[in-house]
Amino acid sequence: MLNDDILHAIGRTPLIELRNCSPKPGVRLFAKLEGQNPSGSVKDRIALQMVLAAERTGRLRPGGAIVVASTGNTGIALALVGRARGHRVRVVMPENIADEIPRTLSAYGATIEWVPAEQGMRKAIAVAQGFAQREDELLLDQFADPLNTQAHYDTTGPEILDDLPGVDVFVAGLGTGGTLMGVGRRLKEANSATQVIAVEPHPGNQLQGLRSLAEGFIPPILDLDFLDGKILVSSRHAFRAAAEVMRREGIFAGVSSGAVLHAALKVAQRLPRGDVVLLFADGGWKYLATGLWTSPPRAGEGEELDDMMWW
Repeated sequence: MLNDDILHAIGRTPLIELRNCSPKPGVRLFAKLEGQNPSGSVKDRIALQMVLAAERTGRLRPGGAIVVASTGNTGIALALVGRARGHRVRVVMPENIADEIPRTLSAYGATIEWVPAEQGMRKAIAVAQGFAQREDELLLDQFADPLNTQAHYDTTGPEILDDLPGVDVFVAGLGTGGTLMGVGRRLKEANSATQVIAVEPHPGNQLQGLRSLAEGFIPPILDLDFLDGKILVSSRHAFRAAAEVMRREGIFAGVSSGAVLHAALKVAQRLPRGDVVLLFADGGWKYLATGLWTSPPRAGEGEELDDMMWW
């Protein structure tokens, strides 16, 4: 397919059946591989929508500056879009993230501002708001912007339905809530019986990009009543599942994708039959330094993983 520029390559990611992961006959698992987007994650979709909308409304002028609070993938996606559209990008993030994330941001030319790990995303958001006020930078707020949800309603959801018209269950990580809300709404319009299941880290676990509601922060775009259920996953189980999908299927998925697979297998055990779609938000390349694909944690190991953000 010929594209005009790199931004036209966003979306249209493959939906792959996980034939060797299904726990029983009659239940099929399908992974939407969002790591195939240009910057390597599902966040390319919302970054493009937010930047183009800001340009259309005049909030972002040619050569303008963007600031965002992110734990990694949204910052990288905005750095890509900013580079392609000629905008400067500043990313505010906690210190406890995988090493490859700041390296990737630097490669795209983004400026990085750090906040202490223990102050987390609440502090990062506050710092980003300060830059927006003092430096005349446009704050793009993925947690509150309805375009986050709309991007998935307009693109991710229809792509899934084009490939698999009958979806019984959709499983995705609970981050900003945009993926769950946008894809879920589109799937439920096609089939009101479709269940939307959120994957949430255990309180205190730092599955990067996934939020524990026990932390007291509920993104404004997230409607908890819309969800049909949620499943808690530890970092250790997320890593083990990410290693397992590589071993069984040859898919190099990120840690949050491992969490989604772990949760989806629990859902599949309760289904007599049906088709389950898993949103694999990114690939595993950012986390290679951990060595956990070759030596995943065994039972009783891995508690130290909970001190770091992983997506």
